[in-house]
Parts: sequence; C-alpha cells; structure tokens
Amino acid sequence: MGGAVPPVEQVRPGLWSIPVPIPINPLRYVLVYALELSDGVAIIDAGWNTEEAYAALDGGLAVAGFAMTDVRAVLVTHIHPDHYGLAGRVREASGAWIGLHPADAGLLHERYDESRINALVERERAMLASSGVPPLSLDELAGASMMIRHHVTMAGPDRLIEDGTTLDLPGWEDVRAIWTPGHSPGHLCFVSPSRRVLFTGDHVLPRITPTVAVHPQSGPDPLADFLDALAKVRDLDVDEVLPAHEFRFLELAERVDYMTAHHHQRLAEIEAAVASGEGAACWDITTHLTWSRPWDTILPFMRRAATNETLAHLVYLEARGRARRVPGEPGEPDLWYPKGDQAH
Repeated sequence: MGGAVPPVEQVRPGLWSIPVPIPINPLRYVLVYALELSDGVAIIDAGWNTEEAYAALDGGLAVAGFAMTDVRAVLVTHIHPDHYGLAGRVREASGAWIGLHPADAGLLHERYDESRINALVERERAMLASSGVPPLSLDELAGASMMIRHHVTMAGPDRLIEDGTTLDLPGWEDVRAIWTPGHSPGHLCFVSPSRRVLFTGDHVLPRITPTVAVHPQSGPDPLADFLDALAKVRDLDVDEVLPAHEFRFLELAERVDYMTAHHHQRLAEIEAAVASGEGAACWDITTHLTWSRPWDTILPFMRRAATNETLAHLVYLEARGRARRVPGEPGEPDLWYPKGDQAH
C-alpha cells in the first residue's frame, strides 16, 4: 500500500484517531484511538517502540489537546508489537495503567524476555520442521521475527481485562471488553453502547483479513476460536467500526460475513489439496495455494505466517473429521490425508 499516513482526526466529540507509523511494513501505520476522559485521556493500543512512532503519538495527542503525561490508561487489544510495543514507554512518561487480557498477558515473558526468546524460536523451528519447511529455510523462517521484538518495551499489565469487563473510564463509563481470540489468544475488542462504536483492533479490518495461525503461542484450534469470535461481534448494535489498520467503516455484519466466507473458501481449497490421498506436508500445500502475490516474492516472515495459517486450516479440518494427520518419523514432516484414507 502506498500513499501518505492519514492526518490526526477527531472522529466525533471526545474521540480521536491518531495514525502511528509502523517501520518497514506494508500496513504503514496503526490507528491509536484517544478517548477524552474527565481527567485526561485513555488510548486504545500504542504503536511500535520507535522514536518516529513515539513522536507521532505525542504529536497526535497534542493535536487533540493533550500531552503524553495526560494518558491515564493504555487498553491493549493484543500483544503484537504494533499494538503493545510503546505501552511501556507511555506508562513511564505518564503513570498510565496498562490493560491486557490474561491469555495474552501470560505470553509476554516467553515472547519478549531476552532470556527466554531462544526457547520460543526453537519451538517455532520444530513446528516448522514438522510442517515440512525445507532445512535450508528453517533457521531463516524460525527467526524471522527476531528483529521485530526490539520494537517493544517489555511491560507487564497493571490490570487484567476479562471478557465482558466494563472499564468505567470517567467520560466513557460504558466501554466494555469483548474477548475475541484467534489472531492472538487474548485479543480484545472494545464497545461503547452509548456512543455506538466498536474498536476492533485486528479482529475485523475493512479490506484485509488478519493472520490466524497455529504457532507455539497459539491456542490448539485458533481458526475455530476466530470464527466463533467473528460471530460474537457480528450483530452488535453499533454505527461505526474503528479498526487498528486501514480505515473506519460502517457495515459490521457484512464485513464479518465476508471474512467468514473467505475462511470457508480457504478451507475448501485446502481440503481439495489434501484430497489426492498421496499425503502432503503443510509446506507443500502452502506453496501451491492462492496468495495475494507470487510465492517467490513473499518475504520470510510472511512465508512463516502463511505456513502457520495453512496449518490452522488443516487443524480445523482435522478437528472436524475432514482431514487426517499422520505424524512424521524423526526428521520427517507430518503428512495430511483426506478423511477416509486409511492406507497410511
């Protein structure tokens, strides 16, 4: 995606949208939302921990009439770096409390603690090997996100936000958390019934679909979780959807239906790929699927995401008796067969 980062914008009285740039990423920016409170401001997500991002957030707050020291709360939709990365710096500057869902809070140390990250990379490497990633690509794909974690200031939450929690923010008293796992185990959306707005983080985006993948920190069946969570928000009575990327939009139910249909179409494509009965590794299936660009132009980080996303669809089919996995011998990948194939 090309083009300039959009301006800071007053969405409606008491609510601002602040684009915060993401380095070297086609999404270009994350939309941080600032909620005016009676005693300051709360923000939903924070952006990456880079000087450019911090300056953009600080400048955006100034346009809205606030300083970084006025931030009272950082409501983190999930722990990916473009949402959580600056939360610690914001807290250091303002004394704000950071809120996360317990499922994501429990992943922080393994994901961002310097002493534990190598173990996580090894778990990812083993999972990619069982998916059939060629040995020459294993190290590159397993460690593809190592540079990204440096855009995070490690900061444990001050509050754990459970599904259905009303946050009681002065001026936004009815903001309620909705647990929407899938893109991450603890992903949260936030709804204000009185203002009829839904903040969706990465759960529902206007043009793209978030990555839903099996990986060492995912749930056992993340695609099932994600589809259930889409249904959970589909019929909310809101006028506007405020996502963390791209732009705001109005048609929540229509977008949820499109995303749901997309995943069912992908499931059918993968089920057809397994149907030959010859036994296919996840990597082989992945490289022959339809992607938004040619496979040989996809960067290692996105190749890993694509492989793990294919695995999420295979696991979904397996759990519903529509595909069968045969674990590989040591050093060999797992192979996937159609439901009725009992030859192996």
